[in-house]
Amino acid sequence: MFKLCGFWTGIFAVMFYIGDMMTPSLLMLASTGFFILFGYLKLTERMYLYLFGAYLMVFMVGFSYYTNFIYVPGAGH
Repeated sequence: MFKLCGFWTGIFAVMFYIGDMMTPSLLMLASTGFFILFGYLKLTERMYLYLFGAYLMVFMVGFSYYTNFIYVPGAGH
């Protein structure tokens, strides 16, 4: 499942890059690396759930901070 999440975050990274949004693109690229790395580890299912829960918490706090306080819609065009 982590490999699948890595695939989709990679797609989002490419789409953010095409849309000229470098910061979210790099954030998604880091998420892709995280998912691919942990996808190949042989951990227990409980540990995978703990890792995914921690990822969701950190990602949502960071992404919410970025979208509310840093990103300016339409500023580049």
